Amino acid sequence: MVYLWGWLILTILASVAAFLLLKKYYRTEIAVFGIVAVVGLVAIMFGPKIFPKAFEYPAFLTTFGPSDGPALPFKSAFAFLKNFSKMEKVENIARNPNDIPPPIERTYPEKVKINLTTKEVIAEVAPGTFVNYWTFNGTVPGPFLRVREGDEVELTLTNDPSSIHAHNIDLHAVNGPGGGAVLTNVDPGETKTFTFKALNPGLYVYHCAHPNVATHDTHGMYGLILVEPIGGLTRVDKEFYVMQGELYTTGDIGKKGLQIFDAVKMLNGRPEYIVFNGKPSALTTNVKAKVGDRVRFFVGNGGVNLISSFHIIGEIFDTVYPEASIGGALFKNVQTTIVPAGGAAITESLLNVPGKYPFVDHALARIERGAWGILEVTGEENPAVLSGTYDAADHSH
Repeated sequence: MVYLWGWLILTILASVAAFLLLKKYYRTEIAVFGIVAVVGLVAIMFGPKIFPKAFEYPAFLTTFGPSDGPALPFKSAFAFLKNFSKMEKVENIARNPNDIPPPIERTYPEKVKINLTTKEVIAEVAPGTFVNYWTFNGTVPGPFLRVREGDEVELTLTNDPSSIHAHNIDLHAVNGPGGGAVLTNVDPGETKTFTFKALNPGLYVYHCAHPNVATHDTHGMYGLILVEPIGGLTRVDKEFYVMQGELYTTGDIGKKGLQIFDAVKMLNGRPEYIVFNGKPSALTTNVKAKVGDRVRFFVGNGGVNLISSFHIIGEIFDTVYPEASIGGALFKNVQTTIVPAGGAAITESLLNVPGKYPFVDHALARIERGAWGILEVTGEENPAVLSGTYDAADHSH
């Protein structure tokens, strides 16, 4: 209140002084313009301290989380315009689902070094529609990390100098405050390193946990880390990396141009895009296997609001590691499995019949917002399992 009264008194005195001075030597219209100029100058200089929420987008948004809400300060917009030319323009934001390190062969723990870079980039989410993604290593999701139970992991996080915001990393595989986030807060151009022991086998989400956490995550800052159990997982023929995410844009789905993040839509849980690996149609041509293959999907959910119901149309998960638990009970013969926001699942299937198998979030309206891909299976027909006459126009079921 003291600041408010001081601001008002300063504004009134400066305005009166400007008006009297300008009116003495110039026309009244010039004097009035002087008042407007003084009020504007004082507002720019002192307004952010007196009315901070008036200088955010959306203005005056009230939330009750433990840190600043998802509204973005106007200074971030100015910084974005200033840094826009330096930001990398990524041709394809989607992480390749086949880009997975091979199973770990060693039978002993060792020290593993991991280097990640947080980077804010511009990429196409749909034809002619662009988003300012915030990423780990320039893709969504970030790299698939693979370590062994008992390993000592040294993780180095660098924030690219072209970034506007500070970032960090919270790995759900880490035992300790913030999952490593409190040790890795990095400003643009800064690097920090910490170490942790991989104590618990499982498939875990990692994400940025810098306030506002939901804002960072919905921009694309998430990935998976697998802590293989001693003795490893059972062998399969193919492994795929899929993560669901949500994008909240001010423009409606499909609107062209560079889209601004909409904090109100995020708070209301109304995403314009629900995607696998960063964008619609990212996984329609690059998930391939053969009849007789046993395939494993590592599935994660970057959130920030929705629970995913992962399903492959025309296949059954003969084995599911529920919520990516390794060491607990396995589920058998599952049609659809839950992937919580900020959680994961591991599914396995034996492929018996060739064809195209869409995989989806079975909250089916989300397919229209981008949550789908295609598993393409090649090989000999298997009439003992499935026979009949295919509709030439539809080989997906």
